[in-house]
Amino acid sequence: MGRKSAMRDGRVGRDPPGAAAARCLMEDACRDAAARATLAARDSYGKLLAILAARTRDVAAAEDALADAFAAAIAQWPKDGVPSNPVGWLLTVARRSAGHAAARRQTADRGAAMVQMLEDERNDPASDGFGDDRLKLMFACTHPAIAVDAQAPLMLQTVLGLDAARIAASFLVAPTSMGQRLVRAKRRIRDAGIAFAIPEAEDIPARLSAVLSAIYAAYGTAWDDVAGADPRLAGLADEAIWLARLTVQLVPDQPEALGLLAMMLHCEARRAARRGPDGAFIALRDQDVALWSRDMMVEAEAALRTAARLGQPGRFQTEAAIQSLHAQSRMTGERLHGPLTQLYDVLARFAPTTGVLVARAVALAENGVPDAALSQLDAITGAETYQPWWAARARILWLYGQEEAARDAASRAAGLSSDPGIRRFLLAGGYRDGPR
Repeated sequence: MGRKSAMRDGRVGRDPPGAAAARCLMEDACRDAAARATLAARDSYGKLLAILAARTRDVAAAEDALADAFAAAIAQWPKDGVPSNPVGWLLTVARRSAGHAAARRQTADRGAAMVQMLEDERNDPASDGFGDDRLKLMFACTHPAIAVDAQAPLMLQTVLGLDAARIAASFLVAPTSMGQRLVRAKRRIRDAGIAFAIPEAEDIPARLSAVLSAIYAAYGTAWDDVAGADPRLAGLADEAIWLARLTVQLVPDQPEALGLLAMMLHCEARRAARRGPDGAFIALRDQDVALWSRDMMVEAEAALRTAARLGQPGRFQTEAAIQSLHAQSRMTGERLHGPLTQLYDVLARFAPTTGVLVARAVALAENGVPDAALSQLDAITGAETYQPWWAARARILWLYGQEEAARDAASRAAGLSSDPGIRRFLLAGGYRDGPR
């Protein structure tokens, strides 16, 4: 595990060598410094990297500079105290490190960029204003010179701080392949001198899709951590929604950006209701709607209506409409399985992914056609280790009246989940209706 990935994970407090350093780590000041640096790493990695990479146009060099800054924090903060603006301090040190590295490389064009960066530091030493640098970095990752299949993963790593293994899981590829793909993409940005800038208005629509896909994948990763048990994902959902709002501000006439924002807000509105006090997983049909955020739902509906008026339906608008119907059904008690099934059919035409096809099969079963739903589920290939496929199978089989087979499928789904709450839910018969 490299230093940069450890830093992204917030594990910047590595044991330094030697007994003296070990004793130091036992002191309160050292622990506090490590904790503050870890917090800064979790909260600010993507923001800081975006600022640095925007100036250097070299993502790998920016990562190295940021790693140096966090290492310096671990060494200096216990002695000198944690600065009043830890993020600004980290940015200053990282800028200086990047400048020194560039000077050592003695590359004229890159050196000019570093000189400018050091000049910025002198003029604004305490600044930690992030502006829209993250969005610029995301659009830089969508440059036509970068392979399409690397664009969204590159954004997830550089802007949102996810490691290659987690990104690989999101895209159902091997971690090694994903790591190689990311390295090649970063090298391409550096060698091609790709600008970190918002594209011209006429170029935005063609490059927007990858940006939206990355935001969607980031939110999906945070959503999967339903228990909030992984500290590396803390704040990721908020970050994704923030980026979606920023994108909508940039391109308010793009219906898919509005649809993505609406979909995430509808889902996020239910976060407080997804778990019981004891950490138990609570399915949508059993959630206490009083715990749902009305403000988020109102914002979601407004975004969805604005998107609809633009008259260009798409994947994210359809997903938002599905979430809107789920909310309406729970709030009013009205059965809307028919319209939901129709929307899932539309969604499957826009995005026939494994997740969408699994969800469509469940919707069909809920609409009273479990035999056809089971056929749809069986037709999905390559899902043998996909946990939602087994959980969906348990629900569909139960609706079909095959209780023993449903129980077996639930056991398989539980075995594929790392979440104790979800395992308990499945093993206790959570796929069934009524008391358990």
